[in-house]
Amino acid sequence: MNRPLDLGTPEEFRADRLVDVLIPTRNRPAELAVTLGGLAAQDGVPGFGVVVSDQSDGDPAYAHPAAATMVRALRHRGHPVLLTRRLPRRGLAEHRAYLLATSAARYVLNLDDDIWLEPGALHRLVTAIGELGCGFVGNGVHGLSYTDDMRPESHCHYEEWTGPPTPERIRPDTPQWSRARIHSAANLLHITERLALPPGAWRAYKVSWIGGCVLYDRAKLVDAGGFDFWRRVQEKHQGEDVAAQLAVLSRHGGAGILPSGAYHLESPTTVTDRDVEAWEVVLADEDTPQPA
Repeated sequence: MNRPLDLGTPEEFRADRLVDVLIPTRNRPAELAVTLGGLAAQDGVPGFGVVVSDQSDGDPAYAHPAAATMVRALRHRGHPVLLTRRLPRRGLAEHRAYLLATSAARYVLNLDDDIWLEPGALHRLVTAIGELGCGFVGNGVHGLSYTDDMRPESHCHYEEWTGPPTPERIRPDTPQWSRARIHSAANLLHITERLALPPGAWRAYKVSWIGGCVLYDRAKLVDAGGFDFWRRVQEKHQGEDVAAQLAVLSRHGGAGILPSGAYHLESPTTVTDRDVEAWEVVLADEDTPQPA
């Protein structure tokens, strides 16, 4: 019989760690178990913390025996885990803002609840952001059902940084916006195979935004406003990650990292009401001329 799960407390969890992983979830117990299982197999980053914030309609996803076992496995391996609920729902951006406020770590990994990380992926991201010194690095996710779907017309948007990433002001009407096309299907997998990197090597490349697996320098994310814009967007929105990343890019720069160790579970979305793009609202506010 699965015994009651210790949820932890925010006061005990909040500490000066190197990395915290922030996971919002809703109605996905199986996917959450896989995501936590990937984290439990990470090495090279001892003692990272994990926060799961649940907005499920019924019982929290972490109460499922499979997910609960992975929570216990993480704790057994020395990783603090905080389990919370954030109800009533007030939108994706508010949920991200709440998760960010739980952490005092130097870096925070925003990880969606339908991503499996291969062993070594977190260590590679932490190494990259430490060497690059930018606002964020990320792993675009692979959709393995698209492995045989070659899209060379999208590969041309891959461009490596030859030095540390520099701030960029990226908008939908700029050529840089098309960089997001390399994160569709299995494009990154195909680009990585073409590069034939030696074991342990990685490359930083230019991005407009990355979905699903993004490691931020927490102080730089907060400096760029974090997700505090949630008060300016209606509850039924998407694109909150895009809005935050565009702000960080403009101040501190950012990069994608190859090889990517992030794999999308390709489950149906639980965000079915997407009336507004949060980044459109934020950019409209920022780009509106102010009266003299």
